[in-house]
Amino acid sequence: MIDVAFTPSQAKPADVAVVIDVLRATTTATQALASGYRRVLCVDSLERALRMRARGRLLAGEQEGKMPPGFDLGNSPADVSHDAAEELVLATTNGAPTIVEASRRAPVVLLACLLNLEAVRAEIAGVEDLQIVCSGTNAAIALEDVYVAGRLCAGLPGARTDAALAAEAVARAHPSAYEVLAASANAQSLVAAGLGDDIEYCARESRVDVVPRVERTRPGLAIVVGGPAVVDAGGNVVAVRETTASPRAGRAPAPQPTS
Repeated sequence: MIDVAFTPSQAKPADVAVVIDVLRATTTATQALASGYRRVLCVDSLERALRMRARGRLLAGEQEGKMPPGFDLGNSPADVSHDAAEELVLATTNGAPTIVEASRRAPVVLLACLLNLEAVRAEIAGVEDLQIVCSGTNAAIALEDVYVAGRLCAGLPGARTDAALAAEAVARAHPSAYEVLAASANAQSLVAAGLGDDIEYCARESRVDVVPRVERTRPGLAIVVGGPAVVDAGGNVVAVRETTASPRAGRAPAPQPTS
C-alpha cells in the first residue's frame, strides 16, 4: 500500500519510507551528495551538530530559515553545489529531525525532492509497503511537501490510501512546480529572509540521479549516503549501489541556472 503522511506525526511503520522536505532539507542533502560530499549527517538538533564539528566536515543548517551561529553554511542547496568537505552535517527545523525519526520506523529510508524526482520514483516502483513522509512545518502541513508527495506517488503502480489520493489531487491542481512552491507559506518566509532564489532552485525537476538513503543511525543521527538503491524482484529495497568512481571525480553536476 502506498500511503502519504502529511506531517511526521502521521507516519506509520513501513518497509520503505521516503522523506520529503523540498524547501529545503532533502533538496540540500540531495544536491550535496550529487556534488561530491560522501555523506550527509542529518541530526535532530543544532546542539548535536555543533558537537559533531571535526576536520573534513562542514556544518549546514537553519534556525528560523537563517544560518545558525557557529555554522559554516545555511540550508540553501546552492551552498552545497560544489563539494568543500567529505561530510556535511545538516541540522534543520523540520527535515533533518524527520529523517532521523523516519529511520526509527522503517528499515529503509530514502530522501526525495524535485531534483531527484524521477530517480526516486524509479527506485521505489513496485515497493508494496511504502510510506511517503512530508516533513511539514512545525508539525503542520506544508503545501509544497504534499505537492511533491503527490507527484511522486502518482507515477507508481499499486494500491494507495485516501491520503495518497489526496496528495495526487494536490499535484494535479498545480501544473507548475515553481508556482506551487512559490505560493506556499514556507516560500514566503524564504522571500522575507532574502532567500527567494532557493525557491527556483528547489523547483528544478529531475536534474540528478542520486537517491539518498539512510545507511546507518545513531541516537539523534541518520547517516545518509548517495547512489541508487537496489530493489529486488519483490519490490524491496535491499542495498545501495556504490559507484566505483570517486564521488569527487564522478559526481553529478549541479543544476545550472535557467535564463
